[in-house]
Amino acid sequence: MKRQTFNDINITPLTDIFLVLLILMMVIAPILDQQGLSLAVPEYIEQNDVNKDTKILTVTISADNKYFINDNEIQEAQLLETIKRESEVNKDGLMIQANGQSNHESVVKLMDSARNAGVQSISIVEI
Repeated sequence: MKRQTFNDINITPLTDIFLVLLILMMVIAPILDQQGLSLAVPEYIEQNDVNKDTKILTVTISADNKYFINDNEIQEAQLLETIKRESEVNKDGLMIQANGQSNHESVVKLMDSARNAGVQSISIVEI
Protein backbone atom coordinates (compact mmCIF):
# COMPACT_ATOMS: atom_id res chain seq x y z
CA MET A 1 0.00 0.00 0.00
CA LYS A 2 1.37 3.32 -1.04
CA ARG A 3 1.29 6.29 1.35
CA GLN A 4 -0.47 9.32 0.14
CA THR A 5 1.43 12.57 0.56
CA PHE A 6 -0.08 15.38 2.59
CA ASN A 7 -0.27 18.52 0.45
CA ASP A 8 -2.80 20.59 2.38
CA ILE A 9 -1.84 23.17 5.00
CA ASN A 10 -3.80 23.15 8.20
CA ILE A 11 -4.69 26.80 8.86
CA THR A 12 -6.65 26.22 12.08
CA PRO A 13 -3.72 27.03 14.44
CA LEU A 14 -2.89 30.10 12.37
CA THR A 15 -6.51 31.28 12.59
CA ASP A 16 -6.49 30.75 16.37
CA ILE A 17 -3.37 32.88 16.74
CA PHE A 18 -4.83 35.71 14.64
CA LEU A 19 -8.06 35.59 16.61
CA VAL A 20 -6.18 35.90 19.92
CA LEU A 21 -4.14 38.83 18.54
CA LEU A 22 -7.31 40.53 17.33
CA ILE A 23 -8.95 40.19 20.74
CA LEU A 24 -5.84 41.57 22.47
CA MET A 25 -5.77 44.59 20.15
CA MET A 26 -9.48 45.23 20.75
CA VAL A 27 -8.92 45.21 24.52
CA ILE A 28 -5.72 47.30 24.49
CA ALA A 29 -6.75 49.97 21.93
CA PRO A 30 -9.22 51.87 24.20
CA ILE A 31 -6.64 51.94 27.00
CA LEU A 32 -4.06 53.62 24.75
CA ASP A 33 -6.43 56.52 24.02
CA GLN A 34 -6.81 57.37 27.72
CA GLN A 35 -3.14 57.98 28.47
CA GLY A 36 -1.41 61.35 28.48
CA LEU A 37 -2.36 64.90 29.27
CA SER A 38 -4.71 67.06 27.32
CA LEU A 39 -2.82 70.31 26.77
CA ALA A 40 -3.76 73.27 24.67
CA VAL A 41 -0.64 74.87 23.27
CA PRO A 42 -1.01 78.65 22.95
CA GLU A 43 -0.39 80.33 19.64
CA TYR A 44 2.42 82.83 19.27
CA ILE A 45 1.10 86.40 19.22
CA GLU A 46 3.14 89.27 17.85
CA GLN A 47 3.60 92.08 20.34
CA ASN A 48 1.93 94.52 17.93
CA ASP A 49 -1.18 92.31 17.73
CA VAL A 50 -1.93 92.52 21.45
CA ASN A 51 -5.11 94.44 22.17
CA LYS A 52 -4.27 97.59 24.10
CA ASP A 53 -7.64 97.48 25.89
CA THR A 54 -6.84 94.33 27.82
CA LYS A 55 -6.67 94.66 31.56
CA ILE A 56 -4.15 92.12 32.80
CA LEU A 57 -2.70 92.23 36.29
CA THR A 58 1.07 91.71 36.18
CA VAL A 59 2.88 90.36 39.24
CA THR A 60 6.66 90.11 39.17
CA ILE A 61 8.61 87.65 41.32
CA SER A 62 12.20 88.72 41.92
CA ALA A 63 15.24 86.48 42.28
CA ASP A 64 14.96 86.73 46.07
CA ASN A 65 11.27 85.59 45.95
CA LYS A 66 9.66 88.97 46.58
CA TYR A 67 6.37 89.93 44.92
CA PHE A 68 5.92 93.21 43.06
CA ILE A 69 2.84 94.83 41.52
CA ASN A 70 3.54 98.06 39.63
CA ASP A 71 7.01 98.23 41.25
CA ASN A 72 5.45 98.13 44.73
CA GLU A 73 6.54 95.25 46.94
CA ILE A 74 3.70 93.10 48.28
CA GLN A 75 4.19 91.01 51.41
CA GLU A 76 3.25 87.34 51.16
CA ALA A 77 0.63 87.73 53.89
CA GLN A 78 -1.08 90.52 51.93
CA LEU A 79 -0.92 88.74 48.58
CA LEU A 80 -4.47 87.35 48.54
CA GLU A 81 -6.14 90.63 49.50
CA THR A 82 -4.02 92.62 47.05
CA ILE A 83 -4.80 90.28 44.16
CA LYS A 84 -8.52 90.39 45.01
CA ARG A 85 -8.47 94.19 45.00
CA GLU A 86 -6.36 94.52 41.85
CA SER A 87 -8.26 91.84 39.92
CA GLU A 88 -11.46 93.84 40.25
CA VAL A 89 -9.84 96.48 38.04
CA ASN A 90 -7.81 94.10 35.85
CA LYS A 91 -10.42 91.49 34.98
CA ASP A 92 -8.69 89.82 32.00
CA GLY A 93 -6.35 87.65 34.06
CA LEU A 94 -2.99 87.48 35.77
CA MET A 95 0.47 87.52 34.21
CA ILE A 96 3.22 86.12 36.44
CA GLN A 97 6.69 87.34 35.51
CA ALA A 98 9.05 85.10 37.44
CA ASN A 99 12.79 85.54 37.59
CA GLY A 100 14.69 82.41 36.58
CA GLN A 101 16.35 82.33 40.01
CA SER A 102 13.08 82.47 41.99
CA ASN A 103 11.78 79.41 43.82
CA HIS A 104 9.03 77.21 42.46
CA GLU A 105 7.34 77.56 45.84
CA SER A 106 6.89 81.32 45.44
CA VAL A 107 5.29 80.86 42.00
CA VAL A 108 2.90 78.21 43.33
CA LYS A 109 1.95 80.42 46.30
CA LEU A 110 1.13 83.23 43.91
CA MET A 111 -0.91 80.92 41.68
CA ASP A 112 -2.82 79.57 44.69
CA SER A 113 -3.54 83.09 45.92
CA ALA A 114 -4.76 84.08 42.47
CA ARG A 115 -7.08 81.06 42.23
CA ASN A 116 -8.43 81.78 45.73
CA ALA A 117 -9.00 85.39 44.69
CA GLY A 118 -11.12 84.20 41.77
CA VAL A 119 -8.70 84.80 38.89
CA GLN A 120 -9.68 82.52 36.00
CA SER A 121 -6.78 83.06 33.59
CA ILE A 122 -3.15 82.79 34.71
CA SER A 123 -0.09 83.06 32.45
CA ILE A 124 3.55 82.58 33.43
CA VAL A 125 6.62 84.01 31.76
CA GLU A 126 10.26 83.85 32.81
CA ILE A 127 12.19 87.09 32.88
